[in-house]
Amino acid sequence: MPPRSDQAAERTTHPGRILRFSRSERWIHRATAALMGLCVVSAACLYLPPLAELVGRRHFVVTVHVWSGLLLGAPFLLGLASRAFRADLRRLGRFGPHDRVWLRAALRRDRTTTRPAGKFNAGQKVYAGWLAGAVLVMAGTGVLMWWTGLVPLVRRTAATFVHDWLALAVGLVVAAHIGKALADPEARRGLRTGSVGRAWADREHPLWQPEPPGRPEP
Repeated sequence: MPPRSDQAAERTTHPGRILRFSRSERWIHRATAALMGLCVVSAACLYLPPLAELVGRRHFVVTVHVWSGLLLGAPFLLGLASRAFRADLRRLGRFGPHDRVWLRAALRRDRTTTRPAGKFNAGQKVYAGWLAGAVLVMAGTGVLMWWTGLVPLVRRTAATFVHDWLALAVGLVVAAHIGKALADPEARRGLRTGSVGRAWADREHPLWQPEPPGRPEP
């Protein structure tokens, strides 16, 4: 018999659970989260006087902030080698009629209307798209701020304004994302172990059709 993949073995190890994320996807998420955490913490140390005085070593903090920001896209680019990751990117990029139903119910805080969702709900798709765009803008404005000879002073000033206010928005959105994760232990378990309970999947993502247990995900 051919050896089973790690994902297939994981399916049979946890009866009643289904695979949600492959091992490569989990590591992509962890690496991205770690780099984002470094960006946010180092930015806070640069812009909040009490933290700046407590930490000191401003040049070192600036270096950590710059390099963590520049490397933020590395897990994504490396992850493109994973078929499972590419498949989930396609899912995140598709917005269908059921996603509009989900968003309307969420915006109205309507608990009586069924919120249809595939593997990712509309809120997750909006979050992923917004954050991807914000990271690109942050990287672009950060480059203009760091390499001062690229553009005139007036453009660097504009870049600083956009960078600072967008950084605040990113911090708030990431904090909300973490809050949602803390409120959903099963979703966190899916990111930690790769598998989720069938009942949770049926309740939160009723349109999602996972791979059958005998067929390993790439």
